[in-house]
Amino acid sequence: MNKGEIVEAVAARLGGTKGEAAKALDAVCDVIAEALAAGGDAKLPGFGTFEVRETAERQGHNPRTGGTVTIAASRQPRFKAGAALRKAVARTAEPALGE
Repeated sequence: MNKGEIVEAVAARLGGTKGEAAKALDAVCDVIAEALAAGGDAKLPGFGTFEVRETAERQGHNPRTGGTVTIAASRQPRFKAGAALRKAVARTAEPALGE
């Protein structure tokens, strides 16, 4: 599902326009991004948690030259699915009868 399809589905569920749904989706994404940039997290009960994890500086391998390179420390966004989302995905992954 891409952003356009998500916008259409949200507009259909809410009975609003695609423009309103797009603004709402953009606002949610912006709020989550701002929370992560500020060092916090964003929790949506049942859906999941967006958080930032720190990675330490480490040594890597350049496959082209065979040399060692230093990979800088960084902050990476992560998502941990909530219980309800995991259950919903697991239900759709169950094989049909006779398989």
